[in-house]
Amino acid sequence: MKNNYYNLKDFANEQEIKWCPGCGDYSILKQVQSILPNIGIQKEKIVFISGIGCSSRFPYYMNTYGMHSIHGRATAVATGLKSSRPDLNVWVITGDGDSLSIGGNHLIHLLRRNLDLNILLFNNEIYGLTKGQYSPTSELGKTTKSTPLGSIDNPFNPISLSLGSDASFIARAIDREPKHMRQILIEANNHRGTSLIEIYQNCNIFNDGAFSKFTNKDFKKNNSIYLENNKPLIFGDENDKGIKLDGINPLIVDLNDKNISIEDLWVHDQKSIEKANILSRFSDINYNYSKFPRPFGIFFQKKRKCYEDEMLDQINFNFSEDDLNNLIAGDLSWNIK
Repeated sequence: MKNNYYNLKDFANEQEIKWCPGCGDYSILKQVQSILPNIGIQKEKIVFISGIGCSSRFPYYMNTYGMHSIHGRATAVATGLKSSRPDLNVWVITGDGDSLSIGGNHLIHLLRRNLDLNILLFNNEIYGLTKGQYSPTSELGKTTKSTPLGSIDNPFNPISLSLGSDASFIARAIDREPKHMRQILIEANNHRGTSLIEIYQNCNIFNDGAFSKFTNKDFKKNNSIYLENNKPLIFGDENDKGIKLDGINPLIVDLNDKNISIEDLWVHDQKSIEKANILSRFSDINYNYSKFPRPFGIFFQKKRKCYEDEMLDQINFNFSEDDLNNLIAGDLSWNIK
């Protein structure tokens, strides 16, 4: 089932793709289809589950099993499937509105439970399917059809939220950097536990250019930093800027300064939740890090026991089939008059 068995076309189908021309979802779809031939899993054991939104049409375009579920509940449906069928390779496709508004509680509980599945959170900072209302990740002051005077809601930070939920794999990618996204998808699928990838996705109809500072070739290198484990944090047009830690305070330094060397820089450590929390706030206007570049890559990864394994061990150790039947039947009854 390696690449000599499947190829990208084996995971595509003849469904008409009903996304707007130029939508960032196309990029994500292609990269997901490109990695599946190499993960060594039969198509019949791969499942895509989505909620509601533009991103959630994803299962229709995959030649695998899938379910287009209900608003905000894709994570709950995936929890049930993975718990009952731990042999399946499960992917959750959701958007910033679907997962962080009506589905917020389901998302945090899936992350804390740590089932072995992958969550792709498409973040375009807008409600696209329902025609351009502000979403839980829209910036302060965002003027939309539902916020004509500008949003006064403080936006969610999906990476910080995931860290607070004790997620075991947290990363960020962007639709305009497909090679990088592909590598993050591979790392996420290889991780044993719940992986969450926030993917910046441009909605060219209702929020075009929301992430242009990270994609425009003229200034993206000054506004973005790509995380590599055990590598120093370096960015800039000429890779001439770095991040240094002064205690727990990050500082931007000029690598052309003779008093600064590579050895002085912050070295990324995917096992450090403390440093991941600081990175999650880079370029956040509500913190002192608003002038820092936005990080992309794996923020945090750790080994944790998977929920489905713990659940099955508990059942197998404590119950026989007769015990379960008796537990379900119970020994209490009521007479209703």
